[in-house]
Amino acid sequence: MAIRRLGLIMHGVSGRMGMNQHLIRSIVAIRQQGGVTLANGDKVMPDPILIGRNAEKIEALAKAHGIERWGTSLEQALANREDTVFFDAGTTQMRPTLLAQAIRAGKHVYCEKPIATNLNEAVEVARLAQASGVKHGAVQDKLFLPGLRKLDMLRRAGFFGRLLSLRLEFGYWVFEGDLQPIQRPSWNYRAEDGGGIILDMMCHWRYVLDNLFGEVKSISCLGTTHIPQRWDEAGRPYPATADDAAYATAELVGHGGEPVIAQLNMSWATRVRRDDLVTFHVDGTHGSAVAGPQECRAQSRVTTPRPVWNPDVKQTMNFFDQWQEVPDTQVYDNGFKIQWEHFIRHVVDDEPYRWTLPEGAKGVQLVEAALQSWKERRWIDVPPLAI
Repeated sequence: MAIRRLGLIMHGVSGRMGMNQHLIRSIVAIRQQGGVTLANGDKVMPDPILIGRNAEKIEALAKAHGIERWGTSLEQALANREDTVFFDAGTTQMRPTLLAQAIRAGKHVYCEKPIATNLNEAVEVARLAQASGVKHGAVQDKLFLPGLRKLDMLRRAGFFGRLLSLRLEFGYWVFEGDLQPIQRPSWNYRAEDGGGIILDMMCHWRYVLDNLFGEVKSISCLGTTHIPQRWDEAGRPYPATADDAAYATAELVGHGGEPVIAQLNMSWATRVRRDDLVTFHVDGTHGSAVAGPQECRAQSRVTTPRPVWNPDVKQTMNFFDQWQEVPDTQVYDNGFKIQWEHFIRHVVDDEPYRWTLPEGAKGVQLVEAALQSWKERRWIDVPPLAI
């Protein structure tokens, strides 16, 4: 068994998502487990260099997790031929420029979503990657969540019969910052800084819908800013200029060609009374299922109860007890780490990989369609995206 080094430039990992999911729970975890195993039994060991603007902060982060290399110059890092992969989890507004810079330096690229704030830039950088011949990928972490993997298993087994509809509920109350400390960065609520729940979440819903339920054909969306004033990390009030909630309906073409209706509710101004912060309720002719990030519960056609509508008496049925939990049939690893391992094998071993930059561009396409629908107050078609 040989151990092969993979030089990895990691940019923007001092932020919450980049640090926790990509650095600590993915790359550091992969290093601690001895690398990524290839088909022939060899191991690939990521050797990251952390790049950021704040030298003191990035050095402390590197030392805290046993990483020897760090720096503040992306140009110098890209000039190192021994580092062949570039990863970005920085600001969305800068992402297309950084990806293009890395691609022109001959690096394989992997990045967080959205891959851009607008479709033109997303398509442009995806085309550049394809024309350059480098390996490329975009994060689609929700596909690797245990709950959604169980949901997909039910679909592939034919449990649902003909798919009818999906109801997606996402969100929680993000503190305004005056009474309780904020739990999301303040830039999320400033449109001028790339904030907004439609831009942030619709990219996720695109790949979940396409892969699990059916290709998105059209969308109707209403966005809003429920909380017009928030307080930033320093306790200073500021106007919230980005949407903090959106309510959408999408028409899908299911994998069997059947029409599927998806309702997508997302909000940072709602209080949770459901199984988790996100739930996917799927109805089909032969069965239904409700999945969260970790768990999935199902109800088949033959076990469906027979409730009677009578609003004059107290409901005696406990509807939550009438669903059967889909059991864990394997040990589920962190979704971000799983996709990192796929991408590393794709780069080193040429393993097939489908979560590419063009797939990331499709997420931005749905964002723009949703924003256009909101602005023009009408349904917007979502045509196939030519890359």
